[in-house]
Amino acid sequence: MHFALSVGGFAIGTTEFATMSLLRYFARDLRIDEPTAGHVISSYALGVVVGAPVIAVLSARVKRRTLLIGLMMVFAAANLLSASSPTYPWMLAFRFLSGLPHGAYFGIAMLVAASLVPTDRRAEAVGRVLLGLTVATIVGVPFANWIGRAYGWRMAFVIVGALALLCALLTALFAPHDEVVAGASPLRELGALKREQVWLTLITGAIGFGGVFAVYTYLGSTLVDVTQISPAMAGLVFSVFGVGMTVGNLVIPRFADRALMPTAGMLLTGSAIVLAAYPFAAPYFWAVTLDIFLIGVGGALATVLQTRLMDVAGDAQSLAAALNHSAFNVANALGPWLGGMAIAAGFGFPSTGFVGCALAIGGLLVWAISLSRATSQRSR
Repeated sequence: MHFALSVGGFAIGTTEFATMSLLRYFARDLRIDEPTAGHVISSYALGVVVGAPVIAVLSARVKRRTLLIGLMMVFAAANLLSASSPTYPWMLAFRFLSGLPHGAYFGIAMLVAASLVPTDRRAEAVGRVLLGLTVATIVGVPFANWIGRAYGWRMAFVIVGALALLCALLTALFAPHDEVVAGASPLRELGALKREQVWLTLITGAIGFGGVFAVYTYLGSTLVDVTQISPAMAGLVFSVFGVGMTVGNLVIPRFADRALMPTAGMLLTGSAIVLAAYPFAAPYFWAVTLDIFLIGVGGALATVLQTRLMDVAGDAQSLAAALNHSAFNVANALGPWLGGMAIAAGFGFPSTGFVGCALAIGGLLVWAISLSRATSQRSR
């Protein structure tokens, strides 16, 4: 079961991050500049933002096994359509469609994983589901980048579509048959929107994680133009980012299961520091490689906040779980947009690190408000 879910995470992680690494190639093919091509990333993110809550609410009475299979089938079709995009507007539309199943898939998959372990190991279980995504950043993204350079960027999306179909097949074969959660309804799921701590947790991720995407979206261009390494060596640095994410999701959840909110605060603080260092590290290969590894470790924030939502969502677990991925894809839209503005203003590719630092600090401020409010409510 966990392997099947991880294959889906691998497919999603590959398309989400590989699109960023292939940005300059499809920009050239579709005859647009790189800041404009960044809108393709934002279009996918917008699809996640819209799709996650809508699907979570409307599918409240659908069996989780059936829903996971259906979401992967839609994801496969949308990526195959992305591979056939004839123009920039069509690419925008197909990437939006690709993003729709993303949040709902991860949200449901993580709830299933968390339900199989004791309460004090939920963060660890959630982290294991995300391992498919983090392994994608080590293996899938560099491979897709190589495929894109060798056979054209369209082939990378074909491979993602095939992986999604494999996930749907494995889920159909091995996922246990389940029943609809007792009392589940769209109205009950919407109850999550009445909870202050749900909103504060979502806003923390939407702002605080944007820094990672601000840097990662333009990392390939930074490595080639500023660090002045070959595209092949740039692929190695992308893998190092994935190693950082994997290490983060293996190690950080163990601390989160003991002290959830302090762990989130430490991750945001650490992210602000390493993102601020990025512009100074960018000209030097070993320095930027180490910095990118540390930025990747900060990706464990997704796991920590996902677990936090399980604590504060009450009986509206599906919507809250899906909304976490909406929040992180608000970050995926916000980071590249603000980073692109800095580049277009003439500050250069490394300036995305300062943009990222500001976003991490913004997320830390919201986290502090959330912690303060929660402490105040407990003391009453």
